[in-house]
Amino acid sequence: MDLEELKKEQWKLAQKIVLRDDFTTVRTIGGVECVQSGDNIIACVVVCEYPSMKLKEQKVYTLHNPLPHRLWFEAYREMPAIVEAFNMLEEEPDILIIKGNGILHPRKIGIASHVGLILNKSTIGISEKLLLGNVEKGNVLLEGDVVGFEITTREHAKPLYVSPGNLISLGSVLTIMQSTIISPHKMPEPLHIARKVAKKFAKGVTQ
Repeated sequence: MDLEELKKEQWKLAQKIVLRDDFTTVRTIGGVECVQSGDNIIACVVVCEYPSMKLKEQKVYTLHNPLPHRLWFEAYREMPAIVEAFNMLEEEPDILIIKGNGILHPRKIGIASHVGLILNKSTIGISEKLLLGNVEKGNVLLEGDVVGFEITTREHAKPLYVSPGNLISLGSVLTIMQSTIISPHKMPEPLHIARKVAKKFAKGVTQ
């Protein structure tokens, strides 16, 4: 991986990100989670009805020998598997929630933004750790700009950090996130389901 070349590509692609809603009504929301199993990356994409969060569809794809993990370059490692799983869906979700960051990224293009560009899909990124930026009154600021939000979805739980990926506004990110949490789960329901499916599949791969 030539990181300097990838940085240049990220800066270039970041200019194409649109932080404006590309939808009028939301009927389905997808969730994307990747887990590692040995030398494999297992990507699971699920589609849930909105707002009931009832599971409609799930697809899994296994990527063998992915690129190594590098902080801020996760898309190059996980995106090939995500795209393959997404392309297997019978019904594309209106919005896709992806484990990882959106524009909350040094070059404003985390994996959720990168996947949103590749698929031309409205995406949201969500992370359990804040690796850059500052939080002020629930807003995550980067170089003075609001790039996401700190949200607490369960009492006594550590906060989550959400940011727009592509083709969605900051306001919609916050509204949608809050309406996808089903107690007692900490993560948005599509992500909770996707992680469970991916981990179960990973057990079968390693056995």
